[in-house]
Amino acid sequence: MPQRPKLLLVGQLSTLPWVFDAADRAGIDLILVLRGDDTPEAAARAAAVVEVLPLDIDGDQEAALAVLSDRYRREPFGGIMAGNEKVVPFVARAARELGLPGLTDQAAAVVRDKRRMRRLLREAGLGTPGFTVLDDPDGWTDALALRFPVVVKPANGFSSLGVIRVDDKDDLKQAVARTWELVETHLRSADAPAEEAGVLVEEYLDGPEISAESLIHHGKVRVCAISWKGELTGPYFEETTLRAPARLPAEVLAAVEAEVIAAHHAFGLTEGTTHTELRLVGGIRPVLLETGARIGGGGFMHYLVHVSSGIDLAAEALRVHLGLEPLCWSEEPVPTGVAAAYLVPVGTGGRISGVRGLEAVREDPRVDHVVETVGPGALLRPYPDWSGYPAIVLSRHTSDAEAVAYRDHLASTLHVAYEEERS
Repeated sequence: MPQRPKLLLVGQLSTLPWVFDAADRAGIDLILVLRGDDTPEAAARAAAVVEVLPLDIDGDQEAALAVLSDRYRREPFGGIMAGNEKVVPFVARAARELGLPGLTDQAAAVVRDKRRMRRLLREAGLGTPGFTVLDDPDGWTDALALRFPVVVKPANGFSSLGVIRVDDKDDLKQAVARTWELVETHLRSADAPAEEAGVLVEEYLDGPEISAESLIHHGKVRVCAISWKGELTGPYFEETTLRAPARLPAEVLAAVEAEVIAAHHAFGLTEGTTHTELRLVGGIRPVLLETGARIGGGGFMHYLVHVSSGIDLAAEALRVHLGLEPLCWSEEPVPTGVAAAYLVPVGTGGRISGVRGLEAVREDPRVDHVVETVGPGALLRPYPDWSGYPAIVLSRHTSDAEAVAYRDHLASTLHVAYEEERS
């Protein structure tokens, strides 16, 4: 019996099942490097995990790389893949030093820095809003020349952490200070050079938001699915719903694909999977906001792609990182419905006691996954700070209209209860 290929998966939260289930389907064994909020007990229950490898990537990357290299020499594995945004540069470096498929160090640095992305997009002649880079919080006055409203965001952020819309010049200083505080608290490592921190201020783009999930193999890009996120107007851009496929005219979808593919080439992305967020200015012109070199949403974007396009995104991503050609390069998958994700809003925040209404949702035949991401007593922080969504509901529908109606039903029936509340 042939030996199953083995891949090192770095920082994928083991309680989120999609990547692990995909590895099991694809016959791939996983060595899991835990992230800080994961546990060996949870990892032991995840599908396809055959080993847990402790690495202190946040505390000492050089030591972590030495441990990883020693583990590889003793028993080689076939690939390495990032499971979250922060580990992308480490994974790229490890892939290079071990001779495994992956991003170049330069490409990994680009997708972790919105400042570099904006500059490269502009140099490539692609759409980008007016923007200003701030190197310290006192430089906020440099952004006064932009057209308001503007959006203040961390240069290396994710999940809308620290992203704030500012409508008036009088509020800009306070917003920059708040975003800078969150950068220092959540995004900057103790030993990181000063230039890795930073804040971007860019002109707000009016129009609906969408996302595109892509695969890249040997420089060839395939946009696997485009999802509709809706009118996110701020001030904090908390996402609550996604639906795929996005119901857009064929010419708009073609323009989105062309913009995404051109951006991948501009960023130097040649291997892996990406999650790209865009605005449709005027509902028709795509402008890229950011690209992440991993499966979006902690892995749940795999579900939207799999249902709406038939492409087994997570399994294909694992194959790419093993140096294998994706199956969808030669086989055309078949969609199975309209996919929807409902991310239960945090609301006021506090110490959670539970999400009311989830039990009925679990019994609904349209629902394929209900994941509670935190347990009772966990502290949830509201935006612009961010500590995660309390629960995720993934459902399958026969039409976009049905998916919208179900979203509205969930929004009216699910409620996060906090300890300080009294029934």
